[in-house]
Amino acid sequence: QVQLVESGGGLVQPGGSLRLSCAASGSVGAINSMGWVRQAPGKQRELVAAITSGGSTHYGDSGKGRFTISRDNANNTVYLQMNTLKPEDTAVYYCDADILLVSGTRISSWGQGTQVTVSS
Repeated sequence: QVQLVESGGGLVQPGGSLRLSCAASGSVGAINSMGWVRQAPGKQRELVAAITSGGSTHYGDSGKGRFTISRDNANNTVYLQMNTLKPEDTAVYYCDADILLVSGTRISSWGQGTQVTVSS
């Protein structure tokens, strides 16, 4: 019914930047919050950042200061600009969204994840 497709991950050197994108498609009526979580090897998933349809943002400890979340409501897309990346930012980054389907059903949807590796 709904797909979240992430892109923009990859290998970057410490101090570098990446911009992740996540686009929702399918039977999307409206999207409430969208966000990013990450999971490093051997660790639990942690919140990076979230943004409401009105543009209010919330950052987890991992996203404060160096990361910026934004969204394009017209295209059902959320972005994560990551600057001054550190090796400890290495993780799989997942997009999630609180979606109201055209049928009226509300669901929580997740993307497949995109790998971010910070290494020299």
